[in-house]
Amino acid sequence: MGESLQSILNLVDPYTLQILVNIGIAIVLALGLNVITGITGQLSLGHAAFMSIGAFTSAVITLRTGLPFSANLLLSGLATAFVGAAIGYPILRLTGDYLAICTLGFAEIVKVVFLNLDITNKALGLSVPPARSPIPMPIIVWVVAILAIIFVSFMKESRFGRALKAIRDDEIAAEAMGINIARYKVQSFAVGSFLAGVGGCLYAHFLSYINPSDFGFLKSVDILSMVVLGGLGSIAGTVFGASILAAAPEFLRFMSQYRMLVYGGLLVFLMVFRPNGLLGGINFTDLVLRAIGRKPATAEVNERHRK
Repeated sequence: MGESLQSILNLVDPYTLQILVNIGIAIVLALGLNVITGITGQLSLGHAAFMSIGAFTSAVITLRTGLPFSANLLLSGLATAFVGAAIGYPILRLTGDYLAICTLGFAEIVKVVFLNLDITNKALGLSVPPARSPIPMPIIVWVVAILAIIFVSFMKESRFGRALKAIRDDEIAAEAMGINIARYKVQSFAVGSFLAGVGGCLYAHFLSYINPSDFGFLKSVDILSMVVLGGLGSIAGTVFGASILAAAPEFLRFMSQYRMLVYGGLLVFLMVFRPNGLLGGINFTDLVLRAIGRKPATAEVNERHRK
């Protein structure tokens, strides 16, 4: 099976394949941050730290054990989710700028720790062996990306997701309705961190080399830009934003030194002309239902109220 899949991948240009894999990894990472920032409304500037935890955990597991890649992927995500929940409990009592500063400080602490640990080979980084799986890595990346999209989509419309959106809209009103604010915030942070850890695991095994310096503040800004560009809280927008910004460095290679300048200008443009993001506020389920000639659920509810 692995050989047949690899033969199919050989038909794709390696350069194009690399861009597609980068997009898949970016989608997983951006969906994780969208759970925290877009759906729950908690601004995090340390998402790259959770990505690095997942990356180095998976690299160490691959180097020290003989576990298959599927188990490695799950363990890396769970380890990162545990760290996210542990750090989330004390700091998620904060909101707004204070929370952002705390997550930024946490990210810098993680980076410095990894730069000085022997198990991570300090500043030299780690060479990561190929994943122990018969399935080629590009296929794994996109299977995980599709599963992440489905998971976050269902989670957003679940009772848990509605509670997170209530917290985002008005914490006082949500607490008055009986929602445990602290518990739901910690759970949201754990889910977002889990996806970040999974993305870090995929990143490490695809590139075959990781360095603590790769997971700095600018990496967190990259991921946040993907979410803001597509639209905070929008699943389709997050996928679109991640796809655009993951491929952008290749198209902007002639001006790579000014990449962050372009990102900044793009975000300013969005804040002025499209504050909700490119696809923010658009309900794609309703659009699909209208396209096939059925009334969206929101329209049916409005008709019932009018009657």
